[in-house]
Amino acid sequence: MDAIILPVALATTAACALINLWLAFRVGQVRRAEKISIGDGGSTRLTARMRAHLNFAEFAPVVLILIALIELAVGTEFWLWIAAGLFVIARVLHPLGMDGWMPGRGIGIALTMLITLGLGAYAASIPFFSFQQVETIEVVETAG
Repeated sequence: MDAIILPVALATTAACALINLWLAFRVGQVRRAEKISIGDGGSTRLTARMRAHLNFAEFAPVVLILIALIELAVGTEFWLWIAAGLFVIARVLHPLGMDGWMPGRGIGIALTMLITLGLGAYAASIPFFSFQQVETIEVVETAG
């Protein structure tokens, strides 16, 4: 079997896909229970679940792209596994906090923002401070 390309990005994206489904299911549960098909119907519980889902949709794509690009640029590093794992934990804690376990919300969003900031800063530094040779790939257009 060939080596797996971008294992951190692959595993994290798979976990995020499952979290996204879980969040959508949680929204659907409240919609069915409160008989609300469109909007939030004034339900604070539904609003909280919708916001938790949207918050995930706002952060996950950026973090997943950062993880993949960092992994492409510097390889699979142990610290990247840790950052990715903490991101997944944060994204589970946040909606639990939105449902009432308030420490989860604070811990989840703080971890998410710190990881996003850290990954973003590290990614921005790679082209300027890398001790490896920075290579560009020439894209050749072919007649098709």
